Amino acid sequence: MAAFVYQALDTKGRQKKGVLEGDSARQIRQQLREKGLMPISVEQTAEKQKGGNAFSALLSPSLSVSERALLTRQLATLIGAGLPIDESLKALADQTSSQKTKAMVLAIRAKVLEGYTLANALAEYPRAFPLLFRSTVSAGEHSGHLDTVLERLADYTERSHESAQKIRLAAIYPAVLSFVAIAVVTGLLTYVVPDIVEVFVKNGQALPGLTQFMLDISHFLTAYGLLLGLALFIAGVLFSLAMRGDAFRARVHSTVLRIPFIGGFMRETNTARFGSTLAILTSSGVPLVEAMRIASHVVLNIPIQQALTQATVKVSEGSSLSKALQGTGHFTPIMLHMIASGESSGELDSMLARTAEQQEKSLENTVSGLVSIFEPLMLLIMGGVVALIVAAIMLPILELQRMVQ
Repeated sequence: MAAFVYQALDTKGRQKKGVLEGDSARQIRQQLREKGLMPISVEQTAEKQKGGNAFSALLSPSLSVSERALLTRQLATLIGAGLPIDESLKALADQTSSQKTKAMVLAIRAKVLEGYTLANALAEYPRAFPLLFRSTVSAGEHSGHLDTVLERLADYTERSHESAQKIRLAAIYPAVLSFVAIAVVTGLLTYVVPDIVEVFVKNGQALPGLTQFMLDISHFLTAYGLLLGLALFIAGVLFSLAMRGDAFRARVHSTVLRIPFIGGFMRETNTARFGSTLAILTSSGVPLVEAMRIASHVVLNIPIQQALTQATVKVSEGSSLSKALQGTGHFTPIMLHMIASGESSGELDSMLARTAEQQEKSLENTVSGLVSIFEPLMLLIMGGVVALIVAAIMLPILELQRMVQ
């Protein structure tokens, strides 16, 4: 049986959409007629994936991280309860309210019924189920512990999502504060300062140096503000286009790693991603070299990714994991010592998991520290700039009072 997406009209002429399972499009049309619906179109979901090129992969349906975590958790529960994979997928499809997700799950079930492994069936939807996910599922199928592996995958997906959410939320307040600060300063310089200073200029009073400086900035923003904004926008677009090239992006990433503090933060972020991904893969039964190859692809910084690719080659040639990672120059000594300890004790999987947990906690603490520093720093900068503007306004007033007295 295959999954078909249909569009039909009911007796009142209203359009209905949904997903049904059947052996052919003709059978689906017959089912729709039996339900009192007039079929408009019936299309097999798998047909949308045919072509096998990169463009068709980009058009394949996707899932949000939270949706993927929920589906994985539910599938693990059903398989752990003893249901066959195809029945578990059918139960998932019946439960979901999203027609897109239902069509995807039923199409995966159809592949499983045809004899495909679950991992191979998931490969039809690379955007919804990335390589990491599929490789872990494949290892679980081969080991016979698919339900346990799916539980680990759900935990990993949820932890990754929560960590990303914390970083995203932590960055929102400083971003809003920066925007407000820029808007307030721009408004004061563009509208308030010129109006107040104009009164003193008409009286022929010489302006203090600070006031004149602020007035010059105000005139510049008034005259060239739009052009400056347009230039910044164009520069941003050109930079984004240039970042699509691997060579330019690698140079930028390499430069970022050399910036004090920021480079350390980027290094910690990427090594934490690598460590947590490697931990879930190896604990699920994926061979170490293959796990390193997959985990290196989740690293976003190109120089670190290239260094990890070289480390993977060294491990495949017989080097220990700890020595190979030490050669990259990107991992902390404590992480390397923990991995070396796991290798010597024969408990590399559990030690990788502990290392990943330690790295994630360290990253969260770093983000919290950055935010706690940035917030008062921005307030001080904003307060200082506003104080300068107020001083530039008050100086002519005080000077006028002194002259009157």
